[in-house]
Amino acid sequence: MSGNGNAAATALARIQTDSVVATLKALYPGLQFEIIAMSTTGDKILDTALSKIGEKSLFTKELEHALERNEVDLVVHSLKDLPTVLPPGFTIGAICKRENPHDAVVFHPKFVGKTLETLPEKSVVGTSSLRRAAQLQRKFPHLEFRSIRGNLNTRLRKLDEQQEFSAIILATAGLQRMGWHNRVGQGALGVEVRAKDQDILDLVGVLHDPETLLRCIAERAFLRHLEGGCSVPVAVHTAMKDGQLYLTGGVWSLDGSDSIQDTMQATIHVPAQHEDGPEDDPQLVGITAQNIPRGPQLAAQNLGISLANLLLSKGAKNILDVARQLNDAH
Repeated sequence: MSGNGNAAATALARIQTDSVVATLKALYPGLQFEIIAMSTTGDKILDTALSKIGEKSLFTKELEHALERNEVDLVVHSLKDLPTVLPPGFTIGAICKRENPHDAVVFHPKFVGKTLETLPEKSVVGTSSLRRAAQLQRKFPHLEFRSIRGNLNTRLRKLDEQQEFSAIILATAGLQRMGWHNRVGQGALGVEVRAKDQDILDLVGVLHDPETLLRCIAERAFLRHLEGGCSVPVAVHTAMKDGQLYLTGGVWSLDGSDSIQDTMQATIHVPAQHEDGPEDDPQLVGITAQNIPRGPQLAAQNLGISLANLLLSKGAKNILDVARQLNDAH
């Protein structure tokens, strides 16, 4: 088993991997699990914004090479780091129960008690996400937004010890997993495995949380259909209530001045896990869930595609094309 991250960046990756291992050990007390820490391109290139690097598998490629060489049998990722189209031979064999998916604002000590709205004019807010920057620029035009890279420790140190940033935006789930509740993707963990390794698929399949699985299928189908990634500001959020799956998605221009957002819903029953047996082509948006009924999975995927088509019909493609061109030009 592998968790990504070098020595400086392994804290969160190790905590996430340990949580999966602990669950597997409880389910399979007779098995031994060895954890191997590895570094990825995304861990090593810290002086360039993610949207500028031009590599779709920033946090996965080296780990997938280890899977391919049978050096590890499964890899634990933050699901947001996994592209919506995986390389041939790989699949997401488990999606664990999602934690808090929201973003958190962490302020410089001298601005404790402030909000983004009350920060002084031209205050600089750090984020590694074009999506966050575009959304916030639209809502708080008096602020400036700049890229900040590094693991959580590094970003918090840059905030606390330097004067460049008045605040930074981080994933709440990461802060909570690190135990930094006082400073408070996204939120779900995915376990990547070899697509044809049925023994490992059976092993990790029990980790699937059915509701999180269906929500993530809808979200990934939406992102895949829009070809959303690190180089464009695209956002998606799901909620499940009374048998209805609500999917909200949006696209933004880089400066947040232009946007298209909408919500759709579908009636989807969240099933309990059951033994269904292998299928000839079990993957949906890179996810294999053989012990979850196929019908709800297809309904979730169709919801994501339908919302993406709705946004495209309203002009989303033009906004995304311009965003890509401007991002490539800078």
